[in-house]
Amino acid sequence: MTDPNAIQPSELDQLPDRDPEETAEWQASLDAVAEAAGPHRAAYLMRRTLERAEGAGIALPKLLETDYVNSIPTAAEPAVPGDEAMEQRITAWNRWNAAAMVTRGSKYGVGGHIATFASAAWLYETGFNHFFKGKEADGSGDQLYIQGHASPGIYARAFLDGRLNEEQLDNFRRETAGNGLPSYPHPRRLPWLWEFPTVSMGLGPLSAIYQARFNRYLTNRGIKDTSASHVWAFLGDGEMDEPESTAALALAAREELDNLTFVINCNLQRLDGPVRANFKIVQELEAQFRGAGWNVVKTLWGTAWDELFQLDTTGALVRRLRQVPDAQIQTYQTRDAAYIRQDFFGGDPALAEMAKLLSDDKILECFHLSRGGHEARKVYAAYKAAVEHKGAPTVILAQTVKGHTLGEGFASKNANHQMKKLTVDEFKNMRDLLGLPIKDSDFVDGVVPYGHPGADSPEVRYLQERRAALGGPAPARRVHPVAPLPAPAEKAFTSFDKGSGSQNVATTMAFVRLIKDLVRDKETGKRWVPIVPDEARTFGMESLFPSLGIYSPKGQTYEPVDRDQLMYYKEARNGQILNEGITEAGSMADFIAASTSYATHGETMIPFYIFYSMFGWQRTADQMWQLGDQLGRGFLVGATAGRTTLTGEGLQHADGHSPVIAATNPAALTYDPAFAYEVAAIVKEGLRRMYGEAAPGEDQNVFYYLTVYNEPLPQPAKPSVDGIDEGIVKGLYRFNTAESAGITPPANAPRIQLLGSGTAIHWALKAQRLLAEEWGVAADVWSATSWSELRRDALEADEAGLRGEERIPFVRQALQGAEGPVLAVSDYMRQVPDQIAQWVEQDWSSLGADGFGLSDTREAARRHFGVDAESIVVAALAQLAKRGEVKATAVKEARAKYGL
Repeated sequence: MTDPNAIQPSELDQLPDRDPEETAEWQASLDAVAEAAGPHRAAYLMRRTLERAEGAGIALPKLLETDYVNSIPTAAEPAVPGDEAMEQRITAWNRWNAAAMVTRGSKYGVGGHIATFASAAWLYETGFNHFFKGKEADGSGDQLYIQGHASPGIYARAFLDGRLNEEQLDNFRRETAGNGLPSYPHPRRLPWLWEFPTVSMGLGPLSAIYQARFNRYLTNRGIKDTSASHVWAFLGDGEMDEPESTAALALAAREELDNLTFVINCNLQRLDGPVRANFKIVQELEAQFRGAGWNVVKTLWGTAWDELFQLDTTGALVRRLRQVPDAQIQTYQTRDAAYIRQDFFGGDPALAEMAKLLSDDKILECFHLSRGGHEARKVYAAYKAAVEHKGAPTVILAQTVKGHTLGEGFASKNANHQMKKLTVDEFKNMRDLLGLPIKDSDFVDGVVPYGHPGADSPEVRYLQERRAALGGPAPARRVHPVAPLPAPAEKAFTSFDKGSGSQNVATTMAFVRLIKDLVRDKETGKRWVPIVPDEARTFGMESLFPSLGIYSPKGQTYEPVDRDQLMYYKEARNGQILNEGITEAGSMADFIAASTSYATHGETMIPFYIFYSMFGWQRTADQMWQLGDQLGRGFLVGATAGRTTLTGEGLQHADGHSPVIAATNPAALTYDPAFAYEVAAIVKEGLRRMYGEAAPGEDQNVFYYLTVYNEPLPQPAKPSVDGIDEGIVKGLYRFNTAESAGITPPANAPRIQLLGSGTAIHWALKAQRLLAEEWGVAADVWSATSWSELRRDALEADEAGLRGEERIPFVRQALQGAEGPVLAVSDYMRQVPDQIAQWVEQDWSSLGADGFGLSDTREAARRHFGVDAESIVVAALAQLAKRGEVKATAVKEARAKYGL
C-alpha cells in the first residue's frame, strides 16, 4: 500500500503537470499491466517505451542497462560479405600457429599466453578481413590498439601472410637471438609491425581515446584530414578494472568521437579468476559506458541460442540470464548437460518446460560453444553498427570463452592464463576440431609443427586480397619520408644570451617566453602542440590563450568572463593549446599521440607538455615508458621543480626526485638548466636532434625532460667560454672561476670546484663569495645541466673500453686539471649528482635535499636540508680540512658563525 505521506515522483518534477488526467491514465495502464500480466511484463513495456523515446530523440534519462542479450537481433544482422568458410579456415590456421608458437617457446621457459587469442580470434579476423584500413589507403589508415596478451595470434596471421617466417616464430620472446619477436606490441622492438604499446594494461584504452581526439585536432587545425581514420582498441574485461581504462570515457562522448570503437573481449576472466564472480561484468560495463554517453553494442550469444530465445515466450530465459553471476556462467562451460538442466533450468517452471524440448547436445552447444564473439556474423554486425554510428563513440561488449578451441583442459579454467603449452594429444584434438590437414607424422620428436597452407593457397590469396582491398597489411607502422623541419630563426634563442639585467626571471617564464617566439615561426610555428593540465596561469602561459586559442571541437559557445581583458580565455575549433583539465594521465596520452604523429600520420608535430614536476614522473612514469616504446619525440617540462623552490605547498608538492626517475628511462634526455640561455640552448639542440638533420648514428627517437623553476632570480649573460654550447648539451661547463667572478683570493689559496644544477647554482655562487671573502678559499663554479647525460656518456665510454676502444668520459675531460676536491649540489636528493661520482677523478662529495619535503620559506627549507650557501661553505671547508688545506677548526668556526 502506498504511503500517503511519501514524496511522490511527480512532486520532484519542477514542471507543472498540464494534464493530470492523462498522466493518471498512463499510470493506471501500467498498474493494470502489472496486475494482469505481472511485473516482468510491465517492466518489459517500460523498457521498450524508453528505448523508443531515446530513438526518437525525446529528452529522457537513458536506460543504463538492457537485457542480457544481443543488441542486434538475429533477423537484423547483415550478411557477411566474402567467403565465411574461407575465413573459418584462415582463423583455424591462426589459432593453431599461435598455440604452437607459445608451446614451442615453453621449452626455453620464456612463457607466453595462449588463451586470450583463442577467445578473441574472430574479433580480430573479422576486422582484418572487412574493417581495418591499412596504411596504403587514402589518409593514415586505421589505428589498432591490440590487446597485449593476444600478440601470438597477430604474429600467427603475419606468418600466414608471409610477413614473418618460422625462425621468427621460434624466437618469440627471444630477441637477443637476432631475429626474435617481442612478447607484446612493442614498437621500439618491432617498429615495422607494431604502432602502439598496450601493456601495461589500462594505457591502451586511455591512449586510444586521446589518439582519436588528436586525429580530430589535426583535422580541425587544418594540418591533415584524418576523417577516414578509425581508432580500434581491443581490451579485456579484466583490464577495465584499471582506472586508466575508464578515465577518459566522458571526454570521448563529450567530443563525439565517433571515430573510435572499443572492442572488449568479455571472456569473464581476469588473469587468475573471474572478473566479477558474483556479478555480471557485461552489465556493469554497459551501465558505465552508457552513463558516460557511449553507444553500446552487446554481442553475447551465438546462433545456437536463437532456438532458446524463440521458445522463451514468457521472458523466463532472459530473466534467468540476468540473474546468473559470471562465475556460474563459467562453471556451466565445464559441466555436463545434466548439471546445466538442474542448475540453470530447474529453478523456474517455465524454464524446466523449455529444457524438456532441448537435447543434451543442444544444451552443451549453447553453454559450451555458442558465444557472440566466436561467430563472424555476430561480430561483423557489431562492427558495422559501430562504424556507422554517428555522434558518439561505440563500445562492443563481445562475450567469448577464454581458451576456446584449446580443449577441455583450457576452456574457462581459472588457471588458463598461466598455462603456456598444450600436450601433443591436446594439439591433435585441436587439429581435429579445427579440421586442419596436419598429419600425426608431422609431430617429429614430440614437437608440434607450424601449419601453413602454402604461399599460393586459396587461404593466403584470400587473406592478401582482402588486405589489399582495405589498404595493405595490418597492423603496420610506417614512418613516412618527411623532410627535416627547418631550424627556427636564431634570434629566438640568442635573445637570452644577454641576460635579464636587473629583472628577476624564473626559468619557467624563460621557457614560456621562448615558446612564444617559436610558435610565431612561419615554418614550424603551427607544428607546436602546447599541452597543459589546467595549470597554464601557474606557469605564466595565459598570454598564449588569445593568440593560439585553446582547442575545442565546439569552438566557444559562450562569452568568457574575462573577454574585456587582454589575455582572455579563448577557445576555438582550430585552437592550438590542449588544456586538458586536471589529468596528468590524459595530458600524457595527448603528448604520446602528438609525439608520434610523424609516424601515425606522416605529420611532424612538436609537443611540449608542462606540468608540476612532482606530478609528472611520479604519477605517470608508466606512460613515459609507453612514450619511449612508441618512439615518441617532444619536450616534457617539469615546472615548479625542486624540493625547496615551491614555498608553502608541502610534502606532496616538493619534487626532490623526478630526475632520478627520469634517469631510469633510456629514451629520456634529462636536463636541469640553471639559466635562461641554457634553456634556449637545450631546446635548440632538441629541435635539431628530434626534428632536424640527425648526425650519423644518432637516435632521433628520444624525448627531452627539462626541469624549470618558479623562483624569480637574476638571469646572467651567457659567458664567453670556449665550448659552452657543447658543455650545455653534454651536461657540464665551467660557469666561472674565482678570478673571473671578480673575487681575488689570496695567493696560493686552497681551491675547490663547486658543481651546481638548476636553482642550486645560485647558492653555489653565493658560497663562492663567502668562501673567498670570509675563509680565503678560491672556488670555481660549474653548471651541471644534466647529471644523467654525463652518466650516459660515461657508461658508453666504459662499454667502449670493454670493446678495446679508448674513450674518456666527457665529465672527466671537462674536469681534467681542475684543482682541489669537487662538491656537487642540487635541489634534489644526493642520488642525482652522485650519478657521476665514480667517473670524477678528484675527491667527491655532494649535498642534496634528501627526505620528505615540507612547508616553509625557501630559505628555511634550504637550511633544513643543508643545501643553502652557508651549508655549502661548511661542506667545502670540511672537504678541504680532510686534505689538510684548511685548519680543522675552520669547520667548527663556520658552523657556529652561520648558526648551523
